[in-house]
Amino acid sequence: MAYQDTLTELPVQEFALGEDYALILGDSLQVLPQFPTDHFDMIFADPPYLLSNDGITCHAGKMVSVNKGEWDRSQGAEKDHQFVLEWLGACQRVLKPNGTIWVSGTHHIIYSVGYAMQQLGYKILNDIVWQKTNPPPNLSCRYFTHSTEIVLWAAKSAKSKHTFNYETMKEIAGGKQMKTVWRIPAAGKDEKQFGKHPTQKPLALLQRIILASTQRDDLILDPFVGSGTTIVAALREGRRCIGIDSESKYLEIADQRIRAQLGTPTLQTIES
Repeated sequence: MAYQDTLTELPVQEFALGEDYALILGDSLQVLPQFPTDHFDMIFADPPYLLSNDGITCHAGKMVSVNKGEWDRSQGAEKDHQFVLEWLGACQRVLKPNGTIWVSGTHHIIYSVGYAMQQLGYKILNDIVWQKTNPPPNLSCRYFTHSTEIVLWAAKSAKSKHTFNYETMKEIAGGKQMKTVWRIPAAGKDEKQFGKHPTQKPLALLQRIILASTQRDDLILDPFVGSGTTIVAALREGRRCIGIDSESKYLEIADQRIRAQLGTPTLQTIES
């Protein structure tokens, strides 16, 4: 079987490997160049938001530090944007000609992502507003409560003939065209039973993204996989997925979640 059709012969040392998934420990900027060009059908990236600035936030009703780790500290606007250009460029190379990429972010990083996409020649398809139905309150009372994140969806180039499963999205939306505002709760305790990641995305969000833009058996990449939500969602929907992360403690959580993954949930109708 050719390398392009299997996950059993990866170009890098894997952290964990299954028939339809792989976890790789390492820096994405060092790992991605080892993959073939035009290799992945879809990419989901939840990059560092670079918002760790010694501020405060609210978690479980308590005041806590907003800091996520050194990997999430800003190096200044110019260096931050260069980092975005580098990893987006690396992702573009390994994306198939008709492939698409989804990138999540808050205002701290998402505008840099959008500009970098334009610089690199991606074609931006939609900007999804993920509205959290259960956001933490704003403790300072000096700003509006942060309750949304943006997820940019882009094709590899203007020539791409991207996949969009319109009828599936219409079914989930109760028979109507799905809009670009998605009301989905943040990840709950049931999704964190093996441990917590500070920026963990809800399974429902990733399942919708995967159902919208891929076909069964497609190969998905997550270059900042964290606790493995993208892989769990991919396996539930009959896709294959490779995840990369620089923190082994999060890959250990991801490995446990993947091993515990059972069954395929049915589609649920959302509010119109």
